[in-house]
Amino acid sequence: MIFNIFIVILVISNLVTIFFLYKKKIKNFIFKSKIKKINITDIHEIFNLKEISKNLKGPKKDVIIKSFSITPNNNVVGMTSDQEAWIISSLSKISKNIFEFGTCSGKTTYLMGLNSNADTKITSLTLSKNNVSDVSRKKEDNKISFRNIINESIYSKFLFSGEEVENKIKVIFQNSLEFNHQEYMGKMDLIFIDGGHTYSVVKNDSEKSFDMVSKNGIILWHDYVPGKQSAKDVVKYIHEISKNKKIFSINGTTLAYFKNE
Repeated sequence: MIFNIFIVILVISNLVTIFFLYKKKIKNFIFKSKIKKINITDIHEIFNLKEISKNLKGPKKDVIIKSFSITPNNNVVGMTSDQEAWIISSLSKISKNIFEFGTCSGKTTYLMGLNSNADTKITSLTLSKNNVSDVSRKKEDNKISFRNIINESIYSKFLFSGEEVENKIKVIFQNSLEFNHQEYMGKMDLIFIDGGHTYSVVKNDSEKSFDMVSKNGIILWHDYVPGKQSAKDVVKYIHEISKNKKIFSINGTTLAYFKNE
């Protein structure tokens, strides 16, 4: 009897060890991406490397950007990775009209401002912290994603506030579900969707973005992470819409990508 109990404990222990050792691989197997992965060089020619020597290639001037880092003890919420920030910053350099769903701390907005041309116009839409209580969760919305909307809508000033680049940034404090996008139709060269991650908001922001994106313009979604609970609705919507539109996952990032060709 004791021996049998020992065997059961040993088996369970081994299974737990295997799970933690191969957690990422198991997760990737269970929660598979349903859209094709592409490399950054497939997005735009500016990301093509230049040959420095026979065994060394490096970035072209087009993708050398201005950037900054947030220190660990600065409790800023809603952050893109360095790789993602570099991609967005580089694309901002070749975009005249930029729209962002979800300002949050304004980190990404600031990077767009730092790297875009002087005449570029940037519009960023965000909830006012005073209006968060008016937001309601729809039946189909993920509870964790809804909670994050509340947690991330805490800023009235942003990282770019008071800086020179603020002159080319227009912040709209409004629920994106109520946002009238008519004046932006077909005008946006770059759209970054990183607002509420509930299904109703992602669907709303995406459908408006498809109307707003210019010819050859680009739409990027943040947090396309199959298996991540807070990104569940982002993944769900992208998988649904990818049946009719050519949407890709950018290798090495949590960004999903669409070009209006």
